[in-house]
Amino acid sequence: MQLEIMPRKKRLPAGRAPLLLLLCQLVRALDVPLDLVQPPTITQQSPKDYIIDPRENIVIQCEAKGKPPPSFSWTRNGTHFDIEKDPLVTMKPGSGTLTINIMSEGKAETYEGVYQCTARNERGAAISNNIVVRPSRSPLWTKEKLEPITLRNGQSLILPCRPPLGLPPPIIFWMDNSFQRLPQSERVSQGLNGDLYFSNVLPEDTREDYICYARFNHTQTIQQKQPISVKVISVDELNDTIAANLNDSEFYSAKSNRERPPTFLTPEGNASHKEELRGNVLSLECIAEGLPTPIIYWIKEDGTLPINRTFYKNFKKTLQIIQVSEADSGNYQCIAKNPLGAIYHTISVTVKAAPYWIMAPQNLVLSPGEDGRLICRANGNPKPRISWLSNGVPIEIAPDDPSRNIDGDTIIFSNVQERSSAVYQCNASNEYGYLLANAFVNVLAEPPRILTSANTLYQVITDRPALLDCAFFGSPLPTVEWFKGAKGSALREDIYVLHENGTLEIPVAQKDSTGTYTCVARNKLGMAKNEVHLEIKDATRIIKQPEYAVVQRGGTVSFECKVKHDHTLIPTITWLKDNGELPNDGRFTVDKDHLVVADVWDDDGGTYTCVANTTLDNVSASAVLSVVDVPNPPFDLELTDQLDKSVQLSWTPGNDNNSPITKFIIEYEDAMHEAGLWHHQTEVSGMQTTAQLKLSPYVNYSFRVMAVNSLGRSLPSEASEQYLTKAAEPDTNPTAVEGLGSEPDNLVITWKPLNGFESNGPGLQYKVSWRQKDGDDEWTSVVVANVSKYIVSGTPTFVPYLIKVQALNDVGFAPEPAVVMGHSGEDLPMVAPGNVRVNVVNSTLAEVHWDPVPLKSIRGHLQGYRIYYWKAQSSSKRNRRHLEKKILTFQGSKTHGMLPGLEPFSHYTLNVRVVNGKGEGPASPDRVFNTPEGVPSAPSSLKIVNPTLDSLTLEWDPPSRPNGILTEYTLKYQPINSTHELGPLVDLKIPANKTRWTLKNLNFSTRYKFYFYAQTAAGSGSQITEEAVTNVDEGKMAGIPPPDVGAGKAMASRQVDIATQGWFIGLMCAVALLILILLIVCFIRRNKGGKYPVKEKEDAHADPEIQPMKEDDGTFGEYSDAEDHKPLKKGSRTPSDRTVKKEDSDDSLVDYGEGVNGQFNEDGSFIGQYSGKKEKEPAEGNESSEAPSPVNAMNSFV
Repeated sequence: MQLEIMPRKKRLPAGRAPLLLLLCQLVRALDVPLDLVQPPTITQQSPKDYIIDPRENIVIQCEAKGKPPPSFSWTRNGTHFDIEKDPLVTMKPGSGTLTINIMSEGKAETYEGVYQCTARNERGAAISNNIVVRPSRSPLWTKEKLEPITLRNGQSLILPCRPPLGLPPPIIFWMDNSFQRLPQSERVSQGLNGDLYFSNVLPEDTREDYICYARFNHTQTIQQKQPISVKVISVDELNDTIAANLNDSEFYSAKSNRERPPTFLTPEGNASHKEELRGNVLSLECIAEGLPTPIIYWIKEDGTLPINRTFYKNFKKTLQIIQVSEADSGNYQCIAKNPLGAIYHTISVTVKAAPYWIMAPQNLVLSPGEDGRLICRANGNPKPRISWLSNGVPIEIAPDDPSRNIDGDTIIFSNVQERSSAVYQCNASNEYGYLLANAFVNVLAEPPRILTSANTLYQVITDRPALLDCAFFGSPLPTVEWFKGAKGSALREDIYVLHENGTLEIPVAQKDSTGTYTCVARNKLGMAKNEVHLEIKDATRIIKQPEYAVVQRGGTVSFECKVKHDHTLIPTITWLKDNGELPNDGRFTVDKDHLVVADVWDDDGGTYTCVANTTLDNVSASAVLSVVDVPNPPFDLELTDQLDKSVQLSWTPGNDNNSPITKFIIEYEDAMHEAGLWHHQTEVSGMQTTAQLKLSPYVNYSFRVMAVNSLGRSLPSEASEQYLTKAAEPDTNPTAVEGLGSEPDNLVITWKPLNGFESNGPGLQYKVSWRQKDGDDEWTSVVVANVSKYIVSGTPTFVPYLIKVQALNDVGFAPEPAVVMGHSGEDLPMVAPGNVRVNVVNSTLAEVHWDPVPLKSIRGHLQGYRIYYWKAQSSSKRNRRHLEKKILTFQGSKTHGMLPGLEPFSHYTLNVRVVNGKGEGPASPDRVFNTPEGVPSAPSSLKIVNPTLDSLTLEWDPPSRPNGILTEYTLKYQPINSTHELGPLVDLKIPANKTRWTLKNLNFSTRYKFYFYAQTAAGSGSQITEEAVTNVDEGKMAGIPPPDVGAGKAMASRQVDIATQGWFIGLMCAVALLILILLIVCFIRRNKGGKYPVKEKEDAHADPEIQPMKEDDGTFGEYSDAEDHKPLKKGSRTPSDRTVKKEDSDDSLVDYGEGVNGQFNEDGSFIGQYSGKKEKEPAEGNESSEAPSPVNAMNSFV
């Protein structure tokens, strides 16, 4: 039976025959177990072209396997190589590998030749390739005298290298004496032959150490050529004497250094031919000279260049195509072009091919009586010749075998027997090389055997393919079938796929695929089986992937990667940057789920990948980090198109640091006038790299540029070169020209001078001109230096003048200046306002009228009128301090004004004065007026003292500002029950001369709220509020629940002198015991973080209106209410903030005007609205921080 591979897969539909592995016709090598008889197989050999290092021992490899183990022999140059006769040659035991000991004695050249190894046993003989052994060579350069080369600027030059022939060929490069590589460019480059080509030379090419180096990698040696000296001179440097002494070799051609079109330095002519072998790298080269330097372009005339295999080297002078094939044959054209012309060169490329396999012969394992074939197919250009050998002997002279028949590239076997076993060699060769393949025919009769280990455990991720191996051998070729479970039937399901090597594939494994599988192999000689086990695991998933991040340079970024996995698998998390390892840097920290990068740099930008690996699978997720920052500064600033009043500035943008540049800011420095100070010039779009700048005359400009993106602006660029513009007459005149007198008889003319930038030239001065506005005088002018003030003396008082100031410099005058009006100096007003009248509007407001003064008497700019007013003081106060005068100023020509904020029921005096720029005029005669009564302020205090069971006593202080004559007090009060609801309101009138009042017939143990205010003939004033509680009836205390008293509000209780009563002593003892228990409980709960129970009750019933009781005098704290006169509604509580309302009629100077600097509108009305000001009174209650006594503690429960 012949063993060849069947098609790769066979899918069995449901309901068909059992899943069987029927392997027919193997078309790949079949491995025979090494315990079975088999012909030799070469497993390792040295390369065909074997270049050795002559300084080391020669090792020629030849390894083979077979049963019985093969023996080895060698041929050298086609004849038997007797290794036993050469003491320097030894063969490795059990191997055919040769070792030639040339390090002790002998030379490598002695053992040059073509070697071939033969491995032989009773079943046949296998042979190796012909191994050509050659020692590497690195010869020295031949001695030569190199004359210095002198040539003109702009000429072309070729520096020859011509390295010695080495084996393998050396790598060429050019360096100087300091072992620094010579810079190369489009103008200067090294050719494929190692020569150095100059398209045109420049003075900087002058040097004495152009050295060509050859590196022989095989021997790790470098050889160097003698240095070449090159001197580039201009035509002007040559004189006739020097030229006469230069011969043709020294003076490099007589070409002109003028510009010229391109010509090719290599290759020569218009066309050339190139031949390359299939699979190699095709390298085409064109190097041209010319001035300016030519640019090289490449095209393929009859097709396009392959995109993925084409590369340009050496500044596009070399075209490379990798993995070249026959399809790459054709005509390639290189084009050299400069502004003066273009030239073309066509390279005809032919791709040849050494032989390559289409189908190499494979080992055959056949059972006696079976048929088979060996196929050997190869291709090449030209077409290779196929020849066969049997056991290393040409098949034409090999022993005859009736079972074989040769048909060109195929050997057909029929009815083979054991004597048919042999090793056949196929040789395919053409002029470019050869291929040699060994394939044996092994005739065996063997029952099936399973080569896969028993009880192998396979673990597979769910939803992925599961491949269960069943490697087998047998002859004839066995059939294979699979079973699932201990007593399962042969697998017939459609979901299984059978491979030719016996492997069972489950394309999509599921949890129910878990179990034990059995494979059974059968042939006519027997049967074998094997069990394997399959476990299905959950897939590893990344449930939280890293996300795209943008971070500014110097910031910190964090990537998150959360993984979910099978509980029996342990994942490892690895972070990669750009598919490589993370930098070894302390700024990168990795914990379970996060990668943190601190102090981010530009190089940290890239793709970060989280990889979760288990023993069965791996998943990854990536995110990009963009590191952004302000742009790098622009550079290479250049000034062009330099005109008198404009210049073009160009620059090269710096790196935008991943944030697009939105604009460029251009600044200038005037080194002549303001050195070191930079000014804003203009801004241009971020797409521009040039700007046309407008310039001013006589400025020594330098420019710098800053780039701006979304994160900010860059550092400034380096300053440009300086550019001095020509001087010109001034373009502008001074600004802010004014004329004001500092004395009654002068005119001070001032202006804002031009800066140096505006002067436009040297010798800046000013022409100052003036004349009276209403006169017929001519202009008076004076030229002054670069100052900002000129004083005209002897002027009349406060007369209008026309003024102008003109700039001039050494070049000329500025344009005619504008004329402005000014005035000579002012003097104090001479007349006081007359007919002053006062109209009292209400108790806090009065209106004043007056007649204006004549304009001539003002003698200056009218600023307004000023009212002085003051309140009459008592004799005692007048002795203590001066009268406090208040001032209100009314701007412009107003003849009336309002006096706000007056005190009711008061006596006032006022006068009026006119004001100009110099000061105030004389005062008008004093006018006296009185304000009517107003409502009083709230009583200064309210206290509740001496509480009893049914009475409370109120004490108070009169209002601090009665604002009139008090007529009476009004007292309103109402009870408050335990649910904080308010009872009926009681209204009581009290004579004005009282400061104490007792309320009787009140309910015991009841809280009351009081509202108290004073009255004058003008009405009621602001109220003050207070709360208090009547005493508890001790006789009924046990049956009466205590009122609901809020936390933080102490209550006054009048103490009853019953300390000598027996029942009271017993009660106090019980209270003391209760307090002790409460203190113990409080201490325990505090240690447990809890709250004291009584404190909880107090917190729950806190009432911000109840203030602590004063312990020193037993009185309650004083309270006030910010509410108005209206009583509280039933069911509501009004919080007390200890404030009282000032009378609504109380006015403020701030509300009306300006005090001393008060301002009024043009029509005399006040700026702002008239409104009363309310003031808050300070709290007067006392709070005790002492611990409560038992009696007070008792009262706190009432």
